[in-house]
Amino acid sequence: MKYLPRLLTYLMAGLGAIALMILAFRPSPIQVDLGVAKRGTLLVTIDEEGKTRIRSRFIVSTPVAGRLNRIDLDEGDKVKQGLIIARIDPLPLNSQVREVQAKLREWQAQRAGVVTQRPKQEALLQAQARIRAAQAKQREAQAKVEQVQASLEQSKRDHRRAQRLAADGAISRQELESAQLLEVTRARDLEVEQREAESTAAEVAAAREELSILRAEQRDPDYMLDVYDARIASAEAELARLADDAARTEIKSPVDGEVLRVLQESARHVEAGTPLLELGNPEEVEVVVDLLSTDAVKVKPGTKMLIEHWGGEQTLEAKVRYIEPSAFTEISALGVEEQRVNVIAEFVNSPVPLGDGYRIEGRIVVWEGHELLIVPLSSLFRCQQAWCVFVVEDGRAKKRQVEISKRSDFEAVIQQGLEAGEVVILHPTEEIEDSRRVAAR
Repeated sequence: MKYLPRLLTYLMAGLGAIALMILAFRPSPIQVDLGVAKRGTLLVTIDEEGKTRIRSRFIVSTPVAGRLNRIDLDEGDKVKQGLIIARIDPLPLNSQVREVQAKLREWQAQRAGVVTQRPKQEALLQAQARIRAAQAKQREAQAKVEQVQASLEQSKRDHRRAQRLAADGAISRQELESAQLLEVTRARDLEVEQREAESTAAEVAAAREELSILRAEQRDPDYMLDVYDARIASAEAELARLADDAARTEIKSPVDGEVLRVLQESARHVEAGTPLLELGNPEEVEVVVDLLSTDAVKVKPGTKMLIEHWGGEQTLEAKVRYIEPSAFTEISALGVEEQRVNVIAEFVNSPVPLGDGYRIEGRIVVWEGHELLIVPLSSLFRCQQAWCVFVVEDGRAKKRQVEISKRSDFEAVIQQGLEAGEVVILHPTEEIEDSRRVAAR
């Protein structure tokens, strides 16, 4: 019995050595990152870089050509609607006005000269009266011709009758000669009257020709009058244009706002339409984010947009105002052609601590859920055709199949398979197996 304590001592030492050997050769726990399944809010977003811009921008240009005076405004200066912000030297326009006025007076004088050369109405009336008088004389002469013609015919019949009677001895020779003389006299009277009738006809023709000439002279200036009328109308239109241009040599601000850029600083000659200033209201700032067209179809007007990484600590909130109807082609950093669409959003709260052209990162919320069971997306992995996670129970990894629904870039919604508060392994590697001991990193 005296050896029993010594035996127990050896036995305990042996068991301790065996336990030390077991502990020495047992696999050590795998160091892992851990996460917790918890209830919260999940946002499904489309994230893209964008920039701010002033909604209503105005490029003020020169309305007329001329010499521009130096612009005294600088970027950032406030302007009011109607304030004179630039001037064009009006002296050349005034010289042009005087030149056109001189031409106008000249053409008006020439037109008046053409009018004075036109035959008077009295001359036309007198010519018409002469025609009527000549026609009356012609009718009278024609009546006398007809009368003498009838007398000649009668004298010819009397002469023939006298010849027959003289042959029968019924009249004397003297009576025959008297009948013959009367016929000759009537023939000569007819010739006189006929020449008189021809003379009156010539007078009628001459009077008509005179009237025709007067009427032609009356019409001839019409062409020149039309020419001068056209020139006068052109000069008057040019005067109106120059007067309008002269009134626009003082260029005024179209809106209340701020000078964004001065495009022409020095005095110089400029053509009409030359941009001078860019104006805008810095309080009307909006966000422009270009999305892939496949993402843009998921966005609707009114969709929430979160503005991050803009230089401040807080997240700004905006609301999609509209999606541009037309896409454009852009080459990505990898050299791939992409169809992209601009999405325009307006800030919910004002004033906005951003200016024009500032870089931002926009997160467009296309789905939002509250009081959902969510886990980090990095805890999920594929197992067969399902999703699985490793849950930590008593220091060991337990593989568990789960069902998920919505997910964002960093989190996923668990429909079935987990409870709130359970600890899951993040970024599980191939070393981690079911029931393997793990420890928090």
